[in-house]
Amino acid sequence: MSQAAGNVFVVVAPSGAGKSSLVNALLEKDPTLCLSVSATTRAPRSGETDGKDYRFVSRAEFAAMQQNNQLLEWAEVHGNFYGTPRDQIDQAIHQGRDVLLEIDWQGARQVKRLFTQTIGIFILPPSIQTLEQRLQLRGQDSQEVIARRIQAANEEISHAPECEYVIINQDFRIALAELTEVIAVARLRYGSQFAKNEALFTSLGLAALGSTSA
Repeated sequence: MSQAAGNVFVVVAPSGAGKSSLVNALLEKDPTLCLSVSATTRAPRSGETDGKDYRFVSRAEFAAMQQNNQLLEWAEVHGNFYGTPRDQIDQAIHQGRDVLLEIDWQGARQVKRLFTQTIGIFILPPSIQTLEQRLQLRGQDSQEVIARRIQAANEEISHAPECEYVIINQDFRIALAELTEVIAVARLRYGSQFAKNEALFTSLGLAALGSTSA
């Protein structure tokens, strides 16, 4: 069986590594990408919009989504729950759209189990010191929260080998160019090209990956 026409990308990083800024800039450059909007029980930060940055829900609403099997993956991070509504992912990839998920390593691991062709992209900071400075400059968290995030960063970074690609966000312009290149290269994989151009491949005598000829 050939894969669905759309690709699934998961972008993973410790808090403060610049993941959201890179993803937002990528979406501006490539509007064909479909961003999966995660549900979360945390409060909105300054400038965040419900339904665009996250779907902000209560703990009771999140629990109901879990019980009704409406989440592709979910995890508890820094005392708050995050999850990916599964219906939007299934619909998008079967329509041939590429989906981008901005999630933590736990969620990425769950998505990779369900969608085996998922492409993982890990965003690394140039150093832990730089990561702490960025969190301080962001001015959105208390010192206690920042300390917890820095403590968790080493554990999160240890999961970088689970991703196919790693981008070091030292220079934002370079990191964005590299992220754009990863998306472009992944779209040229055999399985992805076959799914989107099946008639051409078949006319050339080419079969889907995993297929056997008689």
